Amino acid sequence: MQTKTKNAVMLGAGAAALWMAMKPENKAKLTEMATQVKEKIMPSKTNVVPVQKAGNPDPLDVEDNKMVSEGAMYGVNYYNENLQEQR
Repeated sequence: MQTKTKNAVMLGAGAAALWMAMKPENKAKLTEMATQVKEKIMPSKTNVVPVQKAGNPDPLDVEDNKMVSEGAMYGVNYYNENLQEQR
């Protein structure tokens, strides 16, 4: 039932966009409306802080490397402690 409603809404939005696009004076309005709809559906992430060290780790940063190795071993330790003991 929701699929039919969603399809009807999308069809209506497409028809309205096509109707507005046929008039040259409505091109700016249509562009702004499309931008607003896109922003509501997929908001931009302008306040995201860029990661400083992503993909470029320092091999001499011992604490960072230790943290990474501990994270890499989490799955193995979980398996050894929990799942393997059940057998």
